[in-house]
Amino acid sequence: SGNSTKKSLVATIKGEIILGGLFPVHDKGDNMCGDINLDRGIERLEAMLYTIDEINANPDLLPGITLGASVLDTCGRAPYALEQSLEFIRASFTSLDPTEFFCKDGSEAKPKSAPTTVVGVVGGSYSTVSMQVANLLRLFKIPQISYASTSASLSDKQRYDYFIRTVPPDTLQAKALVDIVQEFNWTYVSIVHSEGEYGESGIDFFKHEAKAKNICIAAHKEISLRATNATYDEVIKELLDKPEARVVIVFVRSEDATGLLNAASRKGLAGKFVWIASDGWGNRLAPVKNNPLVAQGAITLELQSTAISGFEDYFMNLNPRSNHRNPWFVEYWEEEHKCTWNGISMPSSPAEVNFHTRRRPCRGNERINRRITSQENKVQFIYDAVYAFAHALHDMQQDVCPTGQGLCPGMVNIDGEKLLRNYLLNVSFDDGYGAQVSFDNNGDAPGRYMIMNYQRNRRTREYEYRVVGTWNSGLQVNHSDIIWAGDTKDVPRSRCSDPCQEGEIKIMQKGEQCCWICTRCNPWEYIKDEKTCESCDTGLWPYPNKTGCFSLEVQHMTWTDLHAVIPMALSALGIMATSFVISLFVMFNSTPVVMASGRELSYMLLGGCVFCYFNTFVLLAPPSPVTCAVQRFGVGFGFSVIYSALLIKTNRISRIFESARRSAKRPPFISPKSQIVMTLILILIQVLFTFVWLVLEPPGTKLSYPDSREPMVILKCSSDDISFLVSLIYNMLLIIVCTVYAVKTRKIPENFNESKFIGFSMYTTCIIWLAFVPIYFGTLNSFKIQVTTLCVSISLSASVALLCLFLPKVYIIVFQPQKNVRKLTMNSASYKMAPTASSTMGNNHSSAPMPMTENLRLQYHHPRVHIGGVITETETDRDSLASLDTWTFAVCEYETYRNTWKIVYVNFTGIAGQLHLHNSTFVERVVQRYLEVSESVDLKLEIVKDSTSGVGTNTTLPPLQGSGGTRSVIDGAGQGFKFKFKFTS
Repeated sequence: SGNSTKKSLVATIKGEIILGGLFPVHDKGDNMCGDINLDRGIERLEAMLYTIDEINANPDLLPGITLGASVLDTCGRAPYALEQSLEFIRASFTSLDPTEFFCKDGSEAKPKSAPTTVVGVVGGSYSTVSMQVANLLRLFKIPQISYASTSASLSDKQRYDYFIRTVPPDTLQAKALVDIVQEFNWTYVSIVHSEGEYGESGIDFFKHEAKAKNICIAAHKEISLRATNATYDEVIKELLDKPEARVVIVFVRSEDATGLLNAASRKGLAGKFVWIASDGWGNRLAPVKNNPLVAQGAITLELQSTAISGFEDYFMNLNPRSNHRNPWFVEYWEEEHKCTWNGISMPSSPAEVNFHTRRRPCRGNERINRRITSQENKVQFIYDAVYAFAHALHDMQQDVCPTGQGLCPGMVNIDGEKLLRNYLLNVSFDDGYGAQVSFDNNGDAPGRYMIMNYQRNRRTREYEYRVVGTWNSGLQVNHSDIIWAGDTKDVPRSRCSDPCQEGEIKIMQKGEQCCWICTRCNPWEYIKDEKTCESCDTGLWPYPNKTGCFSLEVQHMTWTDLHAVIPMALSALGIMATSFVISLFVMFNSTPVVMASGRELSYMLLGGCVFCYFNTFVLLAPPSPVTCAVQRFGVGFGFSVIYSALLIKTNRISRIFESARRSAKRPPFISPKSQIVMTLILILIQVLFTFVWLVLEPPGTKLSYPDSREPMVILKCSSDDISFLVSLIYNMLLIIVCTVYAVKTRKIPENFNESKFIGFSMYTTCIIWLAFVPIYFGTLNSFKIQVTTLCVSISLSASVALLCLFLPKVYIIVFQPQKNVRKLTMNSASYKMAPTASSTMGNNHSSAPMPMTENLRLQYHHPRVHIGGVITETETDRDSLASLDTWTFAVCEYETYRNTWKIVYVNFTGIAGQLHLHNSTFVERVVQRYLEVSESVDLKLEIVKDSTSGVGTNTTLPPLQGSGGTRSVIDGAGQGFKFKFKFTS
């Protein structure tokens, strides 16, 4: 049965130096050994026997010495292999001391059957077997060379110091598997491995390499040593739970690969998975035999090897009649050909041969059918392992045997440690089949793998393994030779999430290391790593691909900037307009319109406008300590000139008419010279503030970063915006006070219409400044708009003053010159008397008494009149009017000129004002609006006697004649009040 014990069976070749051999002749069974291993067992064993035959036939290698062999079956199980290996070490602890025995004939005592002494062991196959055997052999210093054990743990020379191998460790195989995954841009894979050293260490190295290459593991399953169909079904179910991971890395033994594919086939999963397998699957037929559709497209690794041509002929010609040294060959023959050997020339008893079922008799002339397209891939590595021992023994023979021939005494008892250290680890030879055999410090061979693709042959339509690439410290794959599941050339997709685009990072999904959502970094951030966006440092901005940051170009306003066009154009127009007004005023300096406007303050005001316009060009200039100082001085200075002049004007008007209400006494500081001095004082205050500011905060430049989220570095003046606003507080105060005066004087006579235009100017200026402040501080992130707003606001403020105050005058000067001359005109003169009154009109300077009546009134009418002249008063006049309660006379504005009262040239409409004579004292009182210029002026001069005066009912008035002269109003007592008029138009 499949569980029979095969302990007593040994394949042997007699020789002077014996090499042990360990091969999985049988598969694992339920208890110990199972069925004959058709793929690996007999062919590998025969490869060792063939190689020994070839060495013995070579007179140049180990001359005079015959190599022998003692080969055992491991059944693929470590405990059984360890038990079998005891045969190799029995000679070491059963040796007898001849002196303890006595022979009657006096000869030396010898045992009847001495145990076989081996100088080295070839094997085992599985890593778990090799580990157990290595632990045993090292105790007796017996070198061991494996032809198939690839576990990385066996490279540990502290534990396995007598173990070397002709195959590379699984660390290289793991690297090759990772390179394959990378080659096809797979980032999300599942892994399955067999329990035991081979699968566990191999998959651990794969995971380590995969992590370094950002390859993620979706599902991870282990197949136990005692796996059943249910075990494999559970593995497939787990793999299906991760549908995005189509690629499955398979690091399993051949039998586990078979079970896995069978389970997938039972579920009808043809084409569902892409299998990437280690050399445990390799190019074997067993896994794919009944599952070609499920296995189609699989990529497998196989150690790169070349068929040993002589062995092919040797093996194909073997048959049970001639092959007596292999006790398992009959069993192999029976299983291979499904027949029963009749026992002719059997080397052992029939009881020791494993018969499974009664079959047809074997004829003995059957031919071994090649089960794969090439011989078993480990044959070359067995061949190299045996030759490595032969070359090491040959080198030892040359060193210890004087003649270099035969088995000299120095090689009778070979020191295993010496054989390993001095010879085996130093061998280097060409095996004649493309392999250079040598060992590194860990006893490992160089890594060379073939990349196999299981596909349908397009010509024969049969499934087969095809070599599509190689791995030798690096991957080389011919993509055009690969055919995936479904007979397609399209590379399958195996990833949880697509790679993020340029400028995107991964937002990892909870519980899924390899699944993410791609999101873009903010414009001001660069990609620090694949999962992190980070802001660039101040003054830096990310490259378009977000891989790093670069220094931003420093920006500043220039005269060529597009944002500078409008402010400069507005300023240029303002400068030209102001220059035109100044030129016009100079040309018409002595005309009534210019003189009535207050020439001195007007010129100062125009100069302030020009200064404000020029500020635009300074503000738009590249920042430097000089330009910054000029900016800080110029803005405040220009405004202070304009609003100081306007404030003095409105204050003067307000004081004059306010004073008229209370007293006939002339207000102080209303002369032109006084006005200029007060204006300069107000301007000087701003200048002092500015100089203090420049001292406390010296002018300079700085780099400004208004918003780290915008690609902007601005070169600007070092003073901050708050300081700039504080510097304008004084001018704001001037504007506020000026506006208050404009409101106070809004109802003065319409002839004083300059007050109205000053009011318009102030109201508009307040609106401009109220709009400017929020716009200026609301555009901190756009310095060009901010500077443009400042320039436009300054120019608009100057333009408002220019247009409101000077446009009407310019209009009269240019388009109505007839109104800008002095002309004596008297359209009419009338007076009214009460019905009971009588009057006597005298000519010229008559002083004849006139009867006084109530409400006696004298009116003069003229469409446009300028009044000038001198009012004089004598003591007699004042005394003679002492009895009057109130006399009222319509006048306008008074100025001190040559120590007399002067009525200046003005325009006014309607009743401009009233001058009260009360108790012989002039009291000035302003009751209506004052406008400097009016299109229509109607002069009404009234001399009114208050009805409550109590004076006699008759009053006589002298007639008004001529262009000027003295006129007297005579009261009832004959006394008079003299005043002189001059009328001009």
